Amino acid sequence: MKNWKYMLLSLALSTGLLASAVPAAAAPQQPWIKVNDQAIEYAAETAPIAQDGTTLVPLRTTLEALNAKLAGTADDTITVVVEGRTITLKSKLERIHGVTYAPIRIIGDVAGYVVSWDQATRTVQLVSKAAAPEAVSQTGGRGFLWEVENNGTTVYLVGSMHIADDSFYPLRDEFEEAFTEADYLGVEIDISKAADEAQQNLILSMGTYQDGSTLKDHISAETYAKLGGVLKQNGLEPDILDAYKPWVVDSTLASLKTAATGYEASAGVDLYFIQKALERQLPIIELESYESQLSMFNNFSKELQEKNLNTTLDNIDVVEDSVNAMAEMWKTGNDEQLLELTNSFSEDEEYNQAMLIDRNLGMAEKIDGYLKSGKNEEYMIVVGAARYLGEHGIIKLLEDKGYTVVRK
Repeated sequence: MKNWKYMLLSLALSTGLLASAVPAAAAPQQPWIKVNDQAIEYAAETAPIAQDGTTLVPLRTTLEALNAKLAGTADDTITVVVEGRTITLKSKLERIHGVTYAPIRIIGDVAGYVVSWDQATRTVQLVSKAAAPEAVSQTGGRGFLWEVENNGTTVYLVGSMHIADDSFYPLRDEFEEAFTEADYLGVEIDISKAADEAQQNLILSMGTYQDGSTLKDHISAETYAKLGGVLKQNGLEPDILDAYKPWVVDSTLASLKTAATGYEASAGVDLYFIQKALERQLPIIELESYESQLSMFNNFSKELQEKNLNTTLDNIDVVEDSVNAMAEMWKTGNDEQLLELTNSFSEDEEYNQAMLIDRNLGMAEKIDGYLKSGKNEEYMIVVGAARYLGEHGIIKLLEDKGYTVVRK
C-alpha cells in the first residue's frame, strides 16, 4: 500500500473542526455486552451502540453491573468508586436521549476487567482479572515495543497506531507492565486536549484563509472539480470546505473516510495510554506541541499541499483497504512492513524532511535527555510507529548515540 504515507498525514491530526459537516450516521448497530459470560440487560431505549469503531454504553447502568458506582460526571471527567477507591478519569462522553454514554473499554478497564471484542457475534466480553487472570493474556495484537536503558533509567518506546478500534485490545502484557512501571508518559501531543477551545482556534486560524480568498483561488480548477465530485458522492455540498486550506481539506477527507471504516482516534493506542495516565495522575510529557504540528502542515509548499490532496482524492475509495492493512501490520508487529511504510516517505523530499527527519531528530534528542537524566526513572514514549525504523528512525538515531535498543 504505497499510499499509506498520505493516510498517516491525516491520522497525525485530530481534525474535529468540521464535525458538524458530517452527515448523521445511520441507525447504530447494537452490540451485546457480557460480564464473565453473563449478558447485561439494558432497557431498549438505553441499549449500547457502536459508534465510529467504539462501543458506547450507558455509564451508570454499566458501572453497576461491574460492581462499581458512578460518583459524578463533569464535562469529559468521570468520577467512579471501585472497591472503596475513588478514581477520576478522562473520557469522551455522549448524551443520547438524556442518558450519559461512555466507551466500554475505558469503563471496563477502570473497574478491573479485561475487555475484548468478538466480531463474529458482535459481543464485547468483559472478564474479571481477579476471577480469571488467565484472560489477561488474551491480546489484540503484538504491536511495536522497544526498550533502551542507561545508568538506571529505562525508556520504553511504543509505536502507536493513532486510530484503532476495540479489536486492538487488550494489549499484550508487556505494554501494560511497561506502563505500570513508568514514572512518565511521553506522547507527540496530548490529544485529550484536542477539543479545547484554544486548540480549535489554533486550527481555524492556521487552516483557514484570512485574506478573503477561498480554496478555489489556491488550487487548480481540475483539483477543485475533483474535490467537489468526491464531496457530493459522500453526501456533502461541493463547496463546504472552501474556507479551508488544502492540508486541512486533505486531512478532513481522510478522517471522514477512516471514521466510516470503524477506526477512530478515540480508540488509538496513544489516547489509550493518555487516558490511563490521567487516571493514574501520571505526568504526561509532550514531545511536540499542537502549534508545531499544525505549523509543519501549514508551511508545506502550495505544490505539496495540492499534491497530497490529489493523492487522497485519487485513492479515496481504497482508504478502507489501506487502514485495514495498517491495522493488520500493527497487530502482527510486522517490522518488515513497518520499514516499507517508513521508507515510502522518502518519495517526496520536502514531505520526508518535514514529516520524518526533522521531527524524529527532535524526539530522539528529548529521549536522549531522559536517558541522561540520572534520575533512575522510567519513561513510556508513545509516538507513531512509522517514526522508529529506517535510516532516519528514532531507533537508529539512538543507536548512533551509543544506546542499545531491544525489541520486546
